Amino acid sequence: MSGIAKIVKEMKANPKGIRFNELQKVCEFYFGKARQSGSSHCIYKTPWSGDPRVNIQNSKGKAKPYQVKQVLLAIEQIEVKNGS
Repeated sequence: MSGIAKIVKEMKANPKGIRFNELQKVCEFYFGKARQSGSSHCIYKTPWSGDPRVNIQNSKGKAKPYQVKQVLLAIEQIEVKNGS
């Protein structure tokens, strides 16, 4: 199991226990480099219309659980689109 797959599995099992830097790695793998970073927020562009971004926020080294869930939904949407 790759490092990214392992983190995604952890995200599904426990969204509250994910470190921000782990969530960043997953987002960069699926969405590319953040179009905004340097503050407590990182914003990633998604390949669909509507709300075409994923916004994650560093909260004392941890990822916010609702944002982990949003990232999981975005990953699922990408996988459905790609037929994975």
